[in-house]
Amino acid sequence: MSEKTHAVIENTFRQEYGRVLAALISQLRDFELAEDVLQDALMIALERWELEGIPHNPGAWLTTIAKRRAIDRLRRDSNFARKQPLLVEIETSEEPEYDDMKPIADDRLKLMFTCCHPSLALEAQVALTLRTLGGLSVIEIARAFLVSEPTMAQRLARARGKIKVAGIPYSIPPAHLLVERLDALLAVIYLVFNEGYCATSGDSLIRSELCGEAIRLCRILVDLLPDDSLNAEARGLLALMLLHDSRRNARVNAAGELVLLEDQDRSLWDRAQIREGIGILEAVLPLRRPGSYQLQAAISAIHAEALSADETDWPQIAELYRRLAAMTSSLVIEVNRAVAIAMVDGPHEGLQRLLSMGESMENYYPFHAARADLLRRSNQREAAADAYQQALALCQNNLEKAYLQRRLDEMNAD
Repeated sequence: MSEKTHAVIENTFRQEYGRVLAALISQLRDFELAEDVLQDALMIALERWELEGIPHNPGAWLTTIAKRRAIDRLRRDSNFARKQPLLVEIETSEEPEYDDMKPIADDRLKLMFTCCHPSLALEAQVALTLRTLGGLSVIEIARAFLVSEPTMAQRLARARGKIKVAGIPYSIPPAHLLVERLDALLAVIYLVFNEGYCATSGDSLIRSELCGEAIRLCRILVDLLPDDSLNAEARGLLALMLLHDSRRNARVNAAGELVLLEDQDRSLWDRAQIREGIGILEAVLPLRRPGSYQLQAAISAIHAEALSADETDWPQIAELYRRLAAMTSSLVIEVNRAVAIAMVDGPHEGLQRLLSMGESMENYYPFHAARADLLRRSNQREAAADAYQQALALCQNNLEKAYLQRRLDEMNAD
């Protein structure tokens, strides 16, 4: 199989994984069985699609193959008599149509609530939903959590086991129980979006299908939440993702190279998404229920409203990051706050802020990338080269690595 063909098939798998798995779990009511038969279907597809091409409706194709595998397994099961009613139900069910504009009782949303049940640890909720709905690999999720691949695989296995043992229902909970699941749901959606917006590995910087899926799920969640007081943060997250996603077309140039925010062609930004994002944010802020997603959306809105990088209101951004850091502790927030301080008070102040963060940043690639950039801006070329080298060693995305290598070459040039 050619690399190009394999890449196209793998991309199709990613797009269809969540919806197919959700449909299978809805029918089989067995998380592990659904995942097992879907993996079988993916292996069959990998062999057949190379020869036959990708079918017109790959999701329905995968579901059909997976259902046949499930029927075979249920027939061989020692508890066949007990499971026969389920077998009849599966065999007589209609083939899926996969209308992307399903009503609120979406299988994928049901699966999100199953994965984000409060009896599971928050980290397990997020990781399991990223795996099942986002289609992220175990290693991609491990990178998002800064843990090893075996550790993450064990966490996922324990989470699946608990769902089965505890009999966690596959359903959308009543409105009065939504709040206890909201933090995990929002975290899941944002992590899926972030993996799409800046892929942790591979040749592509952007995985647009993940960005689109995160935005779609967030829209459903906003519609589902019962009142403004509950969905302020959900709408804040929706605004944040729309504002970030509006810059997608400007983030890679015609040569396929990464373009940083300050150098982007702002005429390529999606103004419709910017208007929608800012409109959502303006409707939420008067509720006076501030949260981290709303503050991040406000920062993104300031960037979106600036006609050029030089006209960006960096003092306001720095103040918003200060408030954000007081509200929630995050490596990402701390690094971005240091960059904002550097833009207001100069690179030396930003560097001091970065250096005060301690050893927790040692293995965090964006920290070294930011430090390298500030050292470059302050004309400390040798130190900047060392920092770029450290960032390169930790970076997994090929486009970002190419950008870092270009900067490193500049620092090493005579």
